Order: sequence, then structure tokens, then C-alpha cells
Amino acid sequence: MTPRGTAEPQVRPAIAEDLSGLTNLYNHYVLRTPITFDTVPLTPEGRMQWFLSHPKDGPHRLMVATEPAPSGPERLLGYATSSPLRPKAAYATSVEVSVYCAPDSAGRGVGTALYTALFDALAGEDLHRAYAGITQPNDASHRLHTRFGFRPIGTYGQVGRKFGRYWDVRWYEKELGGGGSSPGGA
Repeated sequence: MTPRGTAEPQVRPAIAEDLSGLTNLYNHYVLRTPITFDTVPLTPEGRMQWFLSHPKDGPHRLMVATEPAPSGPERLLGYATSSPLRPKAAYATSVEVSVYCAPDSAGRGVGTALYTALFDALAGEDLHRAYAGITQPNDASHRLHTRFGFRPIGTYGQVGRKFGRYWDVRWYEKELGGGGSSPGGA
């Protein structure tokens, strides 16, 4: 048997049974870090609409990384999403992506496995750009996004207040294969 924490993460589309684990993982970041600007823990019921907005196909995906547990269900190591960038129709070929990893899975390649699976799944979609907002400082997230071809494009200075201080968010952009082009478009 492989000791806990040494098995390769298995990545798959999320299923309804993952919702509680997804919520618990996210709440770690809500309560302990500025990585998300949510300030109140969420419930699985409160996350249901978010979960349902990420079907198994299409441009808005939710992928999970898991590992087998010695006894019981598999253990959630992290998740990655692609979500609408903005609600207006002209933004339809752009997505905002994010990745959250269990705190004890750092250095295991979970974020890399999740983004690899997510971008592979998105390869056939009509998408032109992916964007990621990273609360500063976050060197690990900067390295991950840079490895996947994201480049910094600007910073929202002191855009969010959490834990009694203001935080900057640096925005990153990645070109994707789809989305076509328009006359005079970039």
C-alpha cells in the first residue's frame, strides 16, 4: 500500500458527493488567508449554485484532485475551476480560473495536475483568454501561473480588505486556442 501523501493525485470532474469536501477546503482559505475575499464561511447548501454552474462539459469546469484513503472515501487534495469572467455576452470567450489545494498537499504537484487537466479539458472549447487574480503576496501561485503561460497584466491596488488590512490583487492572462478573431482584433 502507498503511504498517505505519496500517491499521484487523480484528477476528474467534480461530482455532487464532493461538495462538502470542496466547501471545507474553501473555508480553510476563507478563515485563514487573504487568498479569497470571502470573509464568512460557506455551507454546502450555500455553494450548490456555484457547484451547478460548473458542468462536466463546456467552458466552465470544476476539476478535483483526490487520492485514495486507506479506509473510507478518497481524500480531496484540491480543485480548479474555470468560470465566467464577466456576465456580459462579449466576455463569453474569456474565463477566470482558480486553483485551491489542501494545505497539507503543498509541493506534491497537485496544482500542476489540476491545471493540466483543466486546460486539457478546455482545449476544445471556444475560449480565447484565461484570467487569474492573485492576492499579493503569493509566490507559489505566481510560479504556478507563470509555468502555465500566464503573464502579469496589472494590479488592483488595495482592492480588498480582510483581516484588518488592504490587499492588492495582481491579474494574469493566458492565451487559449479558441475564440477565433475579429477584424482588427488582438
